[in-house]
Amino acid sequence: MNLPIFLSEIKSLNPKADIQEIRKAYNFAKKVYGDTKRLSGQFMLDHCLDIAISVAGAQLDTASIQATIIHETIEKFNITRQEIETQFDSQVAHIVEGISNVGKVEHQGAKRSAENLRKLFLAMGEDIRVIIIKLINRTHGLETLRVFNEEKQKRIATETLEIYAPLANRLGMGKIQSKLEDMSFPYVYALQYEWLNKKVAEEYPIRQKIVEGVKTIITKELDKENIDIIQFDGRVKHLYSLWRKLQHNDMDMSRIYDLVALRLIVKDVASCYHTLGIIHKIYKPLHGRIKDYIASPKPNGYQSLHTTVFCDDVVEIQIRTPDMHKNAEYGIASHWYYDDEKKGILTYLKRLLPQSPKKEIQWIQELRKRQEKIGPDATDFENLKIDFFKDRIFVFTPLGDVFDLPLGSSTIDFAYRIHSNIGNTMNATKINDKMVPLNTKLNNGDIVEIITQKNAHPSEKWLQYVKTSIARNHIKKYLKSKNKLLENKIDEDLPLNALKTVKELLPKIKKTLASSQVEHKIKGISQILIKSTKCCHPKYPDKIIGYITATRGLTIHKKNCENMEKNKNKDRLFPLEWY
Repeated sequence: MNLPIFLSEIKSLNPKADIQEIRKAYNFAKKVYGDTKRLSGQFMLDHCLDIAISVAGAQLDTASIQATIIHETIEKFNITRQEIETQFDSQVAHIVEGISNVGKVEHQGAKRSAENLRKLFLAMGEDIRVIIIKLINRTHGLETLRVFNEEKQKRIATETLEIYAPLANRLGMGKIQSKLEDMSFPYVYALQYEWLNKKVAEEYPIRQKIVEGVKTIITKELDKENIDIIQFDGRVKHLYSLWRKLQHNDMDMSRIYDLVALRLIVKDVASCYHTLGIIHKIYKPLHGRIKDYIASPKPNGYQSLHTTVFCDDVVEIQIRTPDMHKNAEYGIASHWYYDDEKKGILTYLKRLLPQSPKKEIQWIQELRKRQEKIGPDATDFENLKIDFFKDRIFVFTPLGDVFDLPLGSSTIDFAYRIHSNIGNTMNATKINDKMVPLNTKLNNGDIVEIITQKNAHPSEKWLQYVKTSIARNHIKKYLKSKNKLLENKIDEDLPLNALKTVKELLPKIKKTLASSQVEHKIKGISQILIKSTKCCHPKYPDKIIGYITATRGLTIHKKNCENMEKNKNKDRLFPLEWY
């Protein structure tokens, strides 16, 4: 790509960009990259210029565009940060170094993945532009994924679906998210992609005809009411998003109402609500399908009115303003400021959201805290992905505060999401003004009230009901502290040498124990609760063994129970038999 064409493209996409500074970056990159080609056969310079054009289109500042043009110089051409700082400034050098640091680590197993996440989150906390450029860069990288072997294709595509696309979603960058997902989909789920492509090809013409008819009728009615229509078009649902939705609807395409949806852009918020009222006069809305994300935006900043109406079929309509549309496409990037202030994510969000920045940035702060604790094993990595990158639901407090949680979270997760003290003392829960069990799973839009009691405390059973690691960790922490106290008490009341008498006092266990709990009095010792366990489910005539616990009395296990074989407290074990 020659310089005049490139600069003209940048100027048309981003009029605020400093063309002279970008020209300087172009000349520097051309000198460093020379005729170097990528594995795909594309010149390195052209690759970086393509990404820079996308970065300009996302409305990032001049420093971001410059850094994108020269972002390969440190990692692949041994240019130092000092050289870049001398040629440009510390801001450009900082962004280039951030992109290089994030890009150094490949996705090779859980340990490397965790390290890659560390670098992503640290870069995010220091300068959000690094992450935005990295996400855009990833979309361009996926375009040439075909040059790699099948194993590497699947690895890169899987990493994109699990980390990069959900991250784009959390930053409100819907356009980038959809690109990342749809480009990765055929590499990770080839058969499903092929099947879905065929189904969409069959369904699309039918749905498109219905949508066009609805569009014509609505346009006429809006004209009568003098509503200025800025844009009104149909949009086809992205394939990966459609596939995920089908999984929740028994793979039944007839239950997907937004395969082809209408998007209506009007001049202001008042016009949005006026338009919604007019549409509902024409078509009956589907119960439970009206979503007001203007009054209650999603945590990633997304705003719009959604409604689904009955016509010849069922059609979804989205109504928004131009600013809302821009934000839905580019998220954080769409609000970038051209100034010399610090560019960290916290600074940016405080400018963007002066009314309540702490609540809006809480998830980013949590990410940075959690990334410091990621261990090398797969469990830590998987927990982090579940907490921050899986499907999310948005739940409200009675006062209207919104919290986002992983899909499948319970009221216990919600309580700990608010505060650990709320979780540790929760006694009851109301969802939408109705009392529900503590293990009830939450749905999008639920209004949840947590009722606490001073003497309430977590139960070990709660671990079966929680989805988030923050809830799980707090429950375990409480149980561990409680067990330590009880263990000390048992050691005082029942010294270990006294346990030897148990073998003589309780040599046989009733055959009915498998389905019940029995209390036995032991001479010289207070009552001990005897119970069967869930880890190995002992029942007659299994060979059994007893174990004195710190909190649950005497537990009965199969003799070959794996938990008991691993147990280090052998002095608390003794043989038993049925009678």
